[in-house]
Amino acid sequence: MVTDARTLDWLLDSDPALRWQVERDLAGADPAVWEATRARVASEGFGARLLAEQGADGQWAGGAFFPAGFFDSPEAQEPGQPWVATTWVLKDLREWGVDASELAGTAEKLAANSRWEYDDLPYWGGEVDVCINSYTLAAGAWLGADVSQLAAWFPAHRLEDGGWNCEAEEGDSVRSSFHSTLNAVRGMLAYEKLTGDTGLREARHGGEEYLLSRRLMFRASTGESVGEFVHRFVSPNRHRYSALAALDHFREVSLHEGTPPDARLAEAIEVVRAARTPDGRWLQTTPLAGRTWFDVDVPEGEPSRWLTLQATRVLEWWDAAT
Repeated sequence: MVTDARTLDWLLDSDPALRWQVERDLAGADPAVWEATRARVASEGFGARLLAEQGADGQWAGGAFFPAGFFDSPEAQEPGQPWVATTWVLKDLREWGVDASELAGTAEKLAANSRWEYDDLPYWGGEVDVCINSYTLAAGAWLGADVSQLAAWFPAHRLEDGGWNCEAEEGDSVRSSFHSTLNAVRGMLAYEKLTGDTGLREARHGGEEYLLSRRLMFRASTGESVGEFVHRFVSPNRHRYSALAALDHFREVSLHEGTPPDARLAEAIEVVRAARTPDGRWLQTTPLAGRTWFDVDVPEGEPSRWLTLQATRVLEWWDAAT
């Protein structure tokens, strides 16, 4: 498929955090153009607003994964979780394309001041949750922190079926999770791209094979759908798995490694294609519950620029290759 002019104009009429990716991935803009737009993320719109919320101690909302005082507040009894603490903000800023130089000194401040809510562990050492560790691995590689010890954690904590599960460390599961495995491989890919270290590639490929062997959507045991979440595309997806989020990862792997799309992605591709509205857009499903600094996407049922960017570039990559 080729993005039509009206949809492309609609996508380009967006915050710099999204616009530069549209220019690069869909509009075919010269690198000088999209790089200039990306440079604006730190000084305009979403990126500038999040950077302005950073505390003097290097953290956001006074906490590593949860805001300070969360567990003693009424908010802890509400649905979802807050998305305003340090780890979530760093994930957003990195994925939006903010240059690490805009956060000079942050890695050192977090090393000195930030501790995980779990066992008061030091920030850059990670904790026991694979999803949290994946975000921290990528953030550390981006900001220049020493995350070599954390990198070694991932191969050591793979489960026998090839993936990861956030519940495994508590002894609650010996089977991998679609959600946890996708987060793990995304973090490892970011680490490799940012550092050039390919030492995690074998482990990452093992996790990717776990998803591919299930065609991104099905249980290995019964062949049935792994869950309705596969079809519910949401932005921001935070930790949530979907066929679209997985496909966006496999597109990135293909471009990074120079490999063609795996044929086992075909059914997931058709799920994404079927969700496209007649005007070439994709609709937001139910946003994840919890406090945010501000909204970066639309309410449920409305056309989402973020989802449309992701879905369009996935389909264009697939169609061009196949």
